[in-house]
Amino acid sequence: MKVALIGNTYQAEKSRYLATIIEELKKHGAEIIVERQFLAFITSTLGTCQSELAAFDECDFSADLCISIGGDGTFLKAASYVEAKEIPILGINTGHLGFLADVLPDEIEEACERICKGDYIVEHRGVVEVRRNGALLSHHPYALNEVALLKHDNSSLIGIEAKIDGGLLNHYMADGLIVTTPTGSTGYSLSVGGPILTPMSGTLCISPVASHSLNTRPVVVTDNVEIELTVESRSHNFLLAIDGRSESLPCTDIITVTKAPFKIGVAKIKRTSFYDTLREKMAWGRRG
Repeated sequence: MKVALIGNTYQAEKSRYLATIIEELKKHGAEIIVERQFLAFITSTLGTCQSELAAFDECDFSADLCISIGGDGTFLKAASYVEAKEIPILGINTGHLGFLADVLPDEIEEACERICKGDYIVEHRGVVEVRRNGALLSHHPYALNEVALLKHDNSSLIGIEAKIDGGLLNHYMADGLIVTTPTGSTGYSLSVGGPILTPMSGTLCISPVASHSLNTRPVVVTDNVEIELTVESRSHNFLLAIDGRSESLPCTDIITVTKAPFKIGVAKIKRTSFYDTLREKMAWGRRG
């Protein structure tokens, strides 16, 4: 089995988990490849030579499975590398909340054994693609979590016109607007009052950020619609953020969000329901 490792490069205190993962994968005969910057981090933090591990650059790789080592942010980075490759991602959670990265450090040995035996399930999560003036963005145009249009450069509100399949939905005056997938509904969108969507519900949610109107509420739509967004701003620009990766764009640009032609596979070694995970992570149902 060929396994790709992707992680962050700024948390040296968690390097002890890397050593266990590499050791366990080798023990079960897996071929290991590592994202190039992460490999340099592994070599420096573990203090040993990892020359037997092959390196790859971002999207330029193939594997049977990808392992994300970190939190949900690292998982999203792995998803941006995988994109349409149909490589499932297993998230090992060395971060905090972990809706996507749900394998705990004390489960690493079991997880490595089970993935090498093929004893895991894959949930296929919907993805959205982002176009700018009709053309697909040139670098990582896909979002597993959310697409956000946000103000920047000053404290003034921005105006965002949202159309659904060509028809006007609303003209928002707000700090921004979030289009979230079900996977991303427990992230940024939730923090601004958006609903939690079940992972395979085939929906998207449009949520304003700090709306100037008290009667403006999040709207849930089916994921087969086309969402067209245009921005008005005193600074004549806005921030486009796709799963946390952001760039400044001029207000003359038209942003279109639609369902991507592929899904991201989330590998699971536990058959835990979404509702069990939700209850645990949100600390629901606890008395006293």
